[in-house]
Amino acid sequence: MMNTAFIFPGQASQQVGMGLELYTKTKIGKQCFDLANDIMGLDIKDITFNGPENMLKQTRYTQPAIYIVSVILGQLLIESGVIPIAAAGHSLGEYSALTIAGAFDFGAGLDLVKIRAESMQEAGEIQTGTMAAIIGLDDATVENVCEQASASGTVVAANYNAPRQIVISGSISGVHKAMDLAQEASARKVVELKVSGAFHSPLMAPAREKLMKKLQDTSINDLTIPVYTNVTTEPVTTADAIRETLIDQLENPVRWHLSITNMSGTGITRFIEVGPGRVLQGLLRRINRKLLVYGVESLTDISHFNNV
Repeated sequence: MMNTAFIFPGQASQQVGMGLELYTKTKIGKQCFDLANDIMGLDIKDITFNGPENMLKQTRYTQPAIYIVSVILGQLLIESGVIPIAAAGHSLGEYSALTIAGAFDFGAGLDLVKIRAESMQEAGEIQTGTMAAIIGLDDATVENVCEQASASGTVVAANYNAPRQIVISGSISGVHKAMDLAQEASARKVVELKVSGAFHSPLMAPAREKLMKKLQDTSINDLTIPVYTNVTTEPVTTADAIRETLIDQLENPVRWHLSITNMSGTGITRFIEVGPGRVLQGLLRRINRKLLVYGVESLTDISHFNNV
């Protein structure tokens, strides 16, 4: 029996039309999308299925849309008999992972994601920021680059995605200075990302209060399977630890590389990216080529998966 973990994507994996097949062909898909429209107080179905793309790219819509599709797929996968022994999610994906692990039901999770997405978009409007991917430098070098550049403005390492693949985040002046320094340090590639804010940096502080209040008002269950968190890279199972990690996650880096390494160290040999896109599959192959990595983003994938 293969030890399987579900991993859930974060922002930037969205695509117009995702989830339409789930809505039209499955009962759970229809139920979740209909409930999502009520919770969101707007037609998130229409934005997800029909776009336009520049609207779906707005943080306040992107995060709920990815969460909805990911959780539906996760539930369908479990119904089909593929049972994970652990889960993790990249940034927003942590909410999908916690839902599948039983921390809260779909509706309560979407309520949290709605507040998180709105608060993060607002924080990005209060303090304009940006992010950039740096390929080809090790963690210590990137951290040193950020430290040097911080004289020009806030900038920190935000996503430790894979060996020598790190995303930095902060003020526009700070990130641009760090990009220049990274190029001087012989980075293979330095690319500014199209984002609406400096996620996982101190510039997200304004989002903290609203999310904290919502988390305190949300009933959270202890987990049925462990979820490895972005901030600590270790498994959480209790309600108090979950609240803490979801708050800390806003302003702290996603330590994805180490999370996956820790999971594989427990004997997990098969990872399934559950949700739109293939970002995490690419990262896992860079982290450890020996891991079995699959993706599920459609009903066809689920049916194929049962034959794997």
